[in-house]
Amino acid sequence: MNVQATLAVSAAALSGAYSVFTLARRPKSMARRAFAAGMGILAIEQAFEALAASAASPEGVVRFHQWRIGASSALPGVWLLFSFAYARGNAREFWRNWRLIVIAATAAPIAIAALFPGHLATGISLFRDRSDSIIQLGWSGMVVQGVTLLGSILILTNLERTFAASVGTMRWRIKSMLLGVGALFVIRLYTSSEALLFHGAQLSVERLDTLAALAACALMLRSLYREGHFEVDVYPSQSVIRNSITTILAGAYLVIVGVLAKITEYLGGDASFGLKSFIALASIVILAVLLQSDRLRLEMSRFVSRNFQRPLYDYRTVWLRFTDGAEAGLGRGAMCRSLSKLVADTFHALSVSIWLMDEGTQSLALAASTFLGAREAGKGPTLEETAGIVSHFRTAPDPADIETAAAAWAVSLRGMHPNAFPEGGRRVCMPLASRGEVIGLITLGDRVGGASFSTQDFDMLRCIGNHSSASLQNLMLSEKILQSKELEAFQTMAAFFVHDLKNAASSLNLMLKNLPEHFDNPSFREDSLRGVGNTVAHINRLIGRLSALREEQRIAPTESDLNEVVSKAVEGFEHNGAVALSKSLSPLPFSRIDREQFSKVVTNLVLNATEAVGSGGWVKVETANEANWNVLMVTDNGCGIPAGFLRDGLFRPFQTTKKGGLGIGMFQSKMIVDAHGGRMCVKSEPGKGTRFQVFVPVSGNTR
Repeated sequence: MNVQATLAVSAAALSGAYSVFTLARRPKSMARRAFAAGMGILAIEQAFEALAASAASPEGVVRFHQWRIGASSALPGVWLLFSFAYARGNAREFWRNWRLIVIAATAAPIAIAALFPGHLATGISLFRDRSDSIIQLGWSGMVVQGVTLLGSILILTNLERTFAASVGTMRWRIKSMLLGVGALFVIRLYTSSEALLFHGAQLSVERLDTLAALAACALMLRSLYREGHFEVDVYPSQSVIRNSITTILAGAYLVIVGVLAKITEYLGGDASFGLKSFIALASIVILAVLLQSDRLRLEMSRFVSRNFQRPLYDYRTVWLRFTDGAEAGLGRGAMCRSLSKLVADTFHALSVSIWLMDEGTQSLALAASTFLGAREAGKGPTLEETAGIVSHFRTAPDPADIETAAAAWAVSLRGMHPNAFPEGGRRVCMPLASRGEVIGLITLGDRVGGASFSTQDFDMLRCIGNHSSASLQNLMLSEKILQSKELEAFQTMAAFFVHDLKNAASSLNLMLKNLPEHFDNPSFREDSLRGVGNTVAHINRLIGRLSALREEQRIAPTESDLNEVVSKAVEGFEHNGAVALSKSLSPLPFSRIDREQFSKVVTNLVLNATEAVGSGGWVKVETANEANWNVLMVTDNGCGIPAGFLRDGLFRPFQTTKKGGLGIGMFQSKMIVDAHGGRMCVKSEPGKGTRFQVFVPVSGNTR
């Protein structure tokens, strides 16, 4: 067995072992399954590489390379799924947005390789300078290489976004895995671009894939034995490509290599072109690594501050970053995660935690951390320790060095914030105070290089603490206002609900009182059963309308004739002798509407109109077409709607002018119309009547 075959067998064995090891661990997350599948496919590919390297005939080399390329066709899609899922708390959001691309990147190359295996590799020949052999690729082999190239760029971009969104010891936990997968696909980017340039795969270049697989396994080994790296949750932005260093550098590399290839071809060839392009790629990768280095950025900022008399921090920039970060969170948890990341980035601290006071228990609870997991979060301070910490910071609301202080409050804080590294520098704590009350704490430690906190650091930390306190206090006040409004709405809803239930209970109670006396009367029993049925139906309608208010409005639109929906909805009202109901339905083009939901709108409008006019009144239902809109009009000559209620309460829930009404019908109707992309208009004059207009878009299809 030659050297290349030995290396390929080693890579296959390690990759297969990693796959089995990962599948045996729990929990079985999407990231674990994708990683196990990716390593398994890599093992199969390297096994075919070993067979190709050991083949005795050119035909055998070509055949095994066909199988190798066929196996590698599954790599981009599986590893792309891994890059979306690994260490991401919002992996499901990314999957919903990118699932079609992942499925296409997986299925398309596999289908092409399976259907056209003879076009993956078509032959073997000597390279231009006769120093190497080249596997000639057919059109399906070129497609697989193209997908691998694009997939490598997307995978590297995703890994970069995950790394950039991670912070503190979270980044430390996942760094080895990201570097391992990154190394694997940086080399894939190089080998696939070379294959596309030369319409074939040089054997010496393909050996780099084997070396990359071995290097990736070596880097991943550290992560596989590092507990919890699959359970780390970071929240990168959904904008995967924007502001990505990977896409910029990958584009620069491809442009450089393309230009060099054309120049080389024009000058008659260059035996060292492959080496030069590899050096270009290596230079770009080293540049990317340096740009991502926390230590380099810290040393550069300190160098500039020390030698050019510049402040260590740009206060305006930091203030704007924290303002944006505080506004970005939709809730307290999201805001605290954003603040902890910003604090870690600003001070180059790997370990940052934010603790907030729980008003109910009067204890400190972990809100966000860059290094503490769920297990450590449950070991918060006791009530006695919390009281001592709060008491200290009420009288001394400034950043405090907790590393050497012997007081009980400092001992408690050191227990809450253990050092992750033995040389992480001194730990500090900044109280979050508002109006003299401590609402939380920010604890920092494990600075890059073990750097100590300077006077400038403490000044900046004080500014950040004041800013964060104000933002959190505003959020807490907003939450209280929202809870107050929800309680008010619940009380209003409960009042209407109790009123209707009371009426239903009264009718049932009256029936039960008369039941012993008139039970033998068949007509009474019939009336009683009918009354019970009507009461139950009324309660069910009430529950249904309240449930509809709580749920998000969802529609299933189909091509429908609005006139048919209207006609069916008003059938029950046409036999009401007390109210004169007339219809005037003009021919209409189709609209995409949910027939059942839109029928509720018609029923609500007509029911409200008939109740408003009373006995002897009239209601007119019309349809018309205006340009790109179909219009439903319901007009009555009833009592009208007061101007104040028309302006402020008509479409709001629990607002009604009807005795015993719930104020849900018009609110629900507007939700349905809005969900269809339509709009509602109303004109009313007290004492003269009301006219509702419902506009729904025309679909463009005609009957």
